[in-house]
Amino acid sequence: MGYTMDPDPEKTAKAYGSELQISPKESAEVCDMLRGKDVDKALNILDQVIAGERAVPYNKHNKRIAHQKGVGPGGYPKKVCKMMKAKIEECRSNAEDKGLDSDNLRIKVLSAHKGSPIEGRRPRAMGRSTPHDTKTTNLEVILEEKEA
Repeated sequence: MGYTMDPDPEKTAKAYGSELQISPKESAEVCDMLRGKDVDKALNILDQVIAGERAVPYNKHNKRIAHQKGVGPGGYPKKVCKMMKAKIEECRSNAEDKGLDSDNLRIKVLSAHKGSPIEGRRPRAMGRSTPHDTKTTNLEVILEEKEA
């Protein structure tokens, strides 16, 4: 487990999700959409995506992806948004425990990296099988208190 940066511990709170069974590509797209936003606004956006009211724009991984209303290539990665919402709320709770103002937080770092695959097999014809690995993601959240 490692963070991409070493922030000031007096103004920031951290949370890390290791080996989550969510798509790394979709996670990266959701991270790009939320990075730099206020925590309340980010949680509201995640609720809208989970409810199917708002699409996540796909900028990097957008080949053969359907266009969504007002977004262009995009999708509704509900499982990713549920996990990300849980990690942001966990980080917000860590900030409250440290004595930071939970209403005055913004997302400083939100990144997703490929995790170790969970090995699996898929049965095939003639008694054979092929590898079928489950992708995992390491999710990193750092919240910082905004200056007044």
